[in-house]
Amino acid sequence: MVKCRDVMDVMERIAPKKLAEDWDNPGLLVGNPNDEVRRILVCLDVREETAKRAAEEGFQMIVAHHPVIFRGLKKLRTDLPDGRLLGALLRAGVAVFAAHTNLDSAEGGVNDVLAARIGLDPATIAPLGNADELSESLGRVGKLPAPMEARAFAEQVRKGLGAKNIRFVSGGDRPVKKVGLCSGSGAEFIERAALLGCDAFVTGDVRYHDAQRAAALGIHVIDAGHFATEQPVVEILAKRLIEELGDKVEIVEDDAARDFFEIL
Repeated sequence: MVKCRDVMDVMERIAPKKLAEDWDNPGLLVGNPNDEVRRILVCLDVREETAKRAAEEGFQMIVAHHPVIFRGLKKLRTDLPDGRLLGALLRAGVAVFAAHTNLDSAEGGVNDVLAARIGLDPATIAPLGNADELSESLGRVGKLPAPMEARAFAEQVRKGLGAKNIRFVSGGDRPVKKVGLCSGSGAEFIERAALLGCDAFVTGDVRYHDAQRAAALGIHVIDAGHFATEQPVVEILAKRLIEELGDKVEIVEDDAARDFFEIL
């Protein structure tokens, strides 16, 4: 019999909580560690349709990347979206565990999966932080097997992530060999990537003035979106949980999720 706490122990090995940023809220956010778990749904976000599916299809636990509770709650009103979602989970007896920035930083986590999807040489991957000071960081830096024209690399990123569209900021005529990246919202690391000599930076949620700064620094930026830079980890995380627990519990990857944004 697998209990919720057994899944929590496995997730601690995959994405140690000590790697989480101070502002983050990973861990078991809904449920009881002593509850039995027979089916697990692995997803990026816990949406209302996710909770509905879990209830209807008999999942006892959801393992997500984004925390379903992020900031402190002062009320739990089920006529409002957050309260309605949490109420549905509680009524169905579905536990929710989140591995957020700890999964971003962990070896084999979100950023390593992103690096592989966009074609970086695995032997060259290193933390975006100072390697002399830390072994993990939210971002990565690595090299392509051969230099590419910047727009050709941007198209490689789009195809590798299965994104319908991307946004591109030109850093000039330089080809792309060395690449920095940070999944989700990582524009704060553009200057760090430039200082490390990166030709391009891949992330999501880039703002206008981030793009302006990148152009001034002479570094190309590919904004592939928050969803597209993180969703690939769902498949990998599900596989890792199957390796650890697959003969004891059924694990299902949420492959129905779609980006909130559409280009009209």
